[in-house]
Amino acid sequence: MTASRTASRPAADLDAPELRPDVHLSLDALHDLANAKLIGAGLSRAHAAAVAETMVAGERDGCASHGIYRLLVAANSIARGAVVVDAEPVVSEPAVGLVRVDGAGGFAQLAFERGRPLLVEKARRCGIAALALNNVVHFAALWPEVELLAGAGLVALAFTPSHAWVAPEGGTRPVFGTNPIAFAWPRPGQEPFVFDFATSAVARGEIELHRRAGKPVPDDWGYDAAGQPTTDPAAVLAGAMRTFGGHKGSALAAMVELLAGPLIGDMTSQESLAADAQRGGSPIGGELIIAIDPAGFVGTAVTHHLLRAESLFAGIEDQGARLPSQRRYAARRRSLADGVAIPATLYDDIMKLPSGE
Repeated sequence: MTASRTASRPAADLDAPELRPDVHLSLDALHDLANAKLIGAGLSRAHAAAVAETMVAGERDGCASHGIYRLLVAANSIARGAVVVDAEPVVSEPAVGLVRVDGAGGFAQLAFERGRPLLVEKARRCGIAALALNNVVHFAALWPEVELLAGAGLVALAFTPSHAWVAPEGGTRPVFGTNPIAFAWPRPGQEPFVFDFATSAVARGEIELHRRAGKPVPDDWGYDAAGQPTTDPAAVLAGAMRTFGGHKGSALAAMVELLAGPLIGDMTSQESLAADAQRGGSPIGGELIIAIDPAGFVGTAVTHHLLRAESLFAGIEDQGARLPSQRRYAARRRSLADGVAIPATLYDDIMKLPSGE
């Protein structure tokens, strides 16, 4: 693995002592680095490979808060005993259209990988199927999962709570997690339509990146521990984040808590935070994934109806509006050709982690 240095700002600015060039890596080198550091942290090879794939996907697609920075997050969770590093997921079938995977306390990526083939099979057989991931540790975005299902020709939705970091609209004390929702729609001959967003005003990782960079956050992102609006990212992290869209985001966050908590027999965000017992690890709990085969509803006319859907996308793009995921796909094309640039301070912190083979 080799790394090269590329300037992150114009050359004239590099005289400033606090500025250092980014570290440039190919995607293959980035994957090797992530895999080695995850094994060095103690993960089994199967878990390390699955987790590394998700981290590289985030960095590849320009999602820095869900990219290689998450190596530090994962290593922290492992060091604090919040993750079963060699957990062996157990797949079961509660009903004809349902799949359950008990992740046994490991990261969610391997549990999803083990359950996905049966989910796809059941969706194609029944027209619709659901996968519940139980007893897993979450740190990543959901779009890689729904995008994979859309690549198999399925419409997909995913939901997961997290730790109780987010206040409901009208309150200032944490109840909800960041509670992301992801959706993917297959598109003939091109990348799927995908969106993935937290029901909080911003991803928690984005606040953490602001803290690392010494940058303030907007005063509508969260509250300090006393319930007052603040631009200090550390104060928000110690206090409560806000939902996006006011009461609408708050209602969606509650929906996610119910769908990926009690409905599948797993923890709410408040229960996840309590189970963490102040270790400071990543969220523990469940995830619900729903997969729908369009052919299950419209049969042999599926191609016709998928092409009809393209008129909706055209109506958006023809007026200059951007579809969700277009920015990620553009970043992906650049990264596949040119690799990625990692901030020097983040690279240094990653390199301090032990490596495994």
